[in-house]
Amino acid sequence: MKIAIIGAGNLGLAIAKGILHTNGATTMYLTKRNTKGIKDFEKYGNVTVTSDNLEAVKNSDILIFAVQPGHFASILEQSKELLTEKHVIISTITGFGIARIESIIGADKFIIRSMPNTAISVGKSMTCICSNELGKKRVDLAKAIFNRMGHTMEIPEEQMQAATVICASGIAFWMRLIRATTQGAIQLGFDAKEAQELAMHTCNGAASLLIESGSHPEEEIDRVTTPRGCTIEGLNEMEHQGLSSSLIRGIVASYEKISQIKKG
Repeated sequence: MKIAIIGAGNLGLAIAKGILHTNGATTMYLTKRNTKGIKDFEKYGNVTVTSDNLEAVKNSDILIFAVQPGHFASILEQSKELLTEKHVIISTITGFGIARIESIIGADKFIIRSMPNTAISVGKSMTCICSNELGKKRVDLAKAIFNRMGHTMEIPEEQMQAATVICASGIAFWMRLIRATTQGAIQLGFDAKEAQELAMHTCNGAASLLIESGSHPEEEIDRVTTPRGCTIEGLNEMEHQGLSSSLIRGIVASYEKISQIKKG
């Protein structure tokens, strides 16, 4: 596949790494205003680094846009005359709806919105996808790209804002949980490096159990056994301290803040 990533910032580079590490592109263009910091990507051999978005569009079939929201409309305007029936447009821009994209380049284009998270760089992203009517014919293609770097789910566009909180911002919530587990391990006598390793791999194991079994978290909790119910005592203390409700409130607060920013 001939892929261009327009906007090789943090997310754009994370996507690029995920694609390149799984040999998911025949050729790849990476664009950025200042290309000095991304020149190393040319070592892959099939990667071209450029500040010319139009060059990338002309030489690619799949266009993944990861630019700042304020720049997206102007880049689409500049590029629209170069778009053909072969192009698939994949936007990762938060709050920039399909209808707005269509108003600039037309509804006769394959338009897909995706919301990956930064774990895409290590092949563990949870990526949500939606599309316009024509884009439904290319959703499987988008899934094939992002499934190389984790897991995908097709959802209605009206749920994309919520998916941003749960999947993209959600990485930060899980980081906080890992940090708390790490601190608990340190208090129990492990050094900092050991404590973080224990926390990270235990977290990964919990998610893997749910993925492989397809069970509900509470079912897996019931299977956890420790002497004299120590696990349950610990969970009860977490509930007593309100940690679960605090997490839920934090997620909802993030969603409400994103909604305010979008309205503003």
